[in-house]
Amino acid sequence: MGRLAVGSAGLLALSLLMACSTEEKVPQRAAGSTSAPDVVVAVTPLDRSGNVPTDKTVVVAAHGGTLKNVRVAGKQGELPGVISADGTRWRSNRTARPGTTYTVTSLAVNAAGREKRTTSTFSTVKAAKTFDIAQLTPSKDYTGLTVGVGMPIMIAFDQPVTDRVSIERNLTVRTSKPVHGAWHWFDDQHVDFRPDEYWPAHTRVRLEARLAGVRGGEGLYGKRDVTLDFKIGRSQITKGSTQEHVLHVVRDGKRVRSMPMSAGKGGVWKYYTTSGVHLAMSREPVTIMTSPGIGPGQSGYYRLTVYNTVRISNSGEYVHSAPWSVGSQGNSNVSHGCVNVSPANAKWFIDNTLIGDPIIITGSPRKLEPTNGWGHWQENWKQWLQWSSTKDGPTLPLDI
Repeated sequence: MGRLAVGSAGLLALSLLMACSTEEKVPQRAAGSTSAPDVVVAVTPLDRSGNVPTDKTVVVAAHGGTLKNVRVAGKQGELPGVISADGTRWRSNRTARPGTTYTVTSLAVNAAGREKRTTSTFSTVKAAKTFDIAQLTPSKDYTGLTVGVGMPIMIAFDQPVTDRVSIERNLTVRTSKPVHGAWHWFDDQHVDFRPDEYWPAHTRVRLEARLAGVRGGEGLYGKRDVTLDFKIGRSQITKGSTQEHVLHVVRDGKRVRSMPMSAGKGGVWKYYTTSGVHLAMSREPVTIMTSPGIGPGQSGYYRLTVYNTVRISNSGEYVHSAPWSVGSQGNSNVSHGCVNVSPANAKWFIDNTLIGDPIIITGSPRKLEPTNGWGHWQENWKQWLQWSSTKDGPTLPLDI
């Protein structure tokens, strides 16, 4: 009887223990149900940040999920960007505007499909002043938008800029044919682009100067974006020697015209035609030419009306009609530095020349300076790159 009582007590205790265990057990999930932690979204710059540099990359990252949408918007428009292939990161891909408050909104989703929206803001540094492109060449009005194979892209700013790297990184050249080139600074207001070799004939070119908000110096930021589209025409290269007295015009690899010429007579340094790779800078039906450094009444003074002129430097050199020297053309040099040709040849040359066509003169002791007009090709590639902040590289493709 006593032994039976003890056994009953043990069974009772075991029964109570089992009952307690059952109450604390976590219920099993129904088949097909899922659970996952919420996605965590991190934004850089941090919420309510101020004085953020305009070139600071905005990054939105999703941890434990993926991004479905990101928008960064300010009063002057949205800041574009791209989401990574795995959907976990968004990065801005251009410069922000100065003195602007941006709102960053994102929509992310976790592994279970549960969405999460986030919003934050940041403000960029204010601009003390802005800079702009004062002149861009080629241009529709000055050169036309179909130019020669030697034509550089030339940018002149309205004031000095010092952050050359920042500016170069936001100058993009796109071409319809592969081109290898580089930018080159002549001073703090002029930066030019040329290929390492002449442009391929019939290449379409686009310059994208995405300078709005780009830092140009302390407190100085770009005012706007500018886009330029132009085309390279046929390849035409003119070569002549001051010793052989003939200009040969070669178009697309074939000689199309030979023109007797008379170059600078020399004696005085300024009366030598410069040797080097010139570019056609302008085509002028009528040009008034005066003696450099000599006034009326002085010995050697002249003032002439000259027709059908093609300018090749800033020091007063032209290929032009010279009926007065036809007898010397082809055999001797009698000019004050220009390249004289007959009226018929001058008319043909002006009608068949594109701005940017190379005109190469050899045989003279006076060399064309790289800064005399468009003497860009006077520098070899190594010399050209010495004044580039980001060095050389291929152009980006242009879809046409």
